[in-house]
Amino acid sequence: MASKNSWRHRRPFTWLKAPAASEDGSMALADHLRELRYRVIISVMAIVAFSIATGFFYDLLYQILLWPFLRAQEILALNFPQINTTPVISGVTAPFTLAVKTCVVAGLIVSSPIWLFQVWRFIAPALLSRERKYAAVFLGIGIPLFLAGVAAGYYILPQGIWVMISFTPSSIPVTNLLELNAFLSLTLQLMLIFGIGFLIPLVVVGMNFLGVVSAKTLAKTRPYVIFGIFVFGAVATPSTDPFSMLALSLPMGVLYVLAEVIAHIHDRRQRRAQKEQRNDSR
Repeated sequence: MASKNSWRHRRPFTWLKAPAASEDGSMALADHLRELRYRVIISVMAIVAFSIATGFFYDLLYQILLWPFLRAQEILALNFPQINTTPVISGVTAPFTLAVKTCVVAGLIVSSPIWLFQVWRFIAPALLSRERKYAAVFLGIGIPLFLAGVAAGYYILPQGIWVMISFTPSSIPVTNLLELNAFLSLTLQLMLIFGIGFLIPLVVVGMNFLGVVSAKTLAKTRPYVIFGIFVFGAVATPSTDPFSMLALSLPMGVLYVLAEVIAHIHDRRQRRAQKEQRNDSR
């Protein structure tokens, strides 16, 4: 028996195991840190594994990466045929850096359900049963909503590219050289901004369900929030073109109004339930 226990203590990687939470969800600070370490390691391993797996499809990923630029080239050829654009890779190590960045971005997006689930598992023990139920629903909605925002940022990028390149002066023949590493960074920033932007209304609904903000407050602050959304769209979109700003701001505004409607329905049900409880107590 002693040898069996000693073998357990000698087992490798047991320190990676997440600590068990108590029934009320409370943990010591050291256990919280161990839990955080475990979730981070699982998330990083998932991102690395999917990044390596996507490396086998690098040629396809490269075509997907260049699609916004190629689409912008088609639009420019129809509207501004005098403008020449060429993608370039500068530097000896630039092709390898581009391949690594492309695979990591693809691995980050593909593995998003896993690392978002790890975030949920980290915060779940601290939530009450009702809050945990709401959070699980929000997580199930949040993942598709985040991916929808990422897709929207990707598909709106060609509009921003051709608008910005169309300012090239036509009086002197020049060739626009698009550095692919910088283009990948721009694409990643735009996709992440759109993904996060699409999640903001979901956060508003979550705050309402947790009793932090009421539907009346959301209605009163709606004009200021809509104005702030358009300011956020203008500042956050790295391409600084009006199409990207509107493509981010308009869906966020619609989603905010939808979140307000859901909050009104929830508050109405809460008032009805409280009224019924008071009547039953009488």
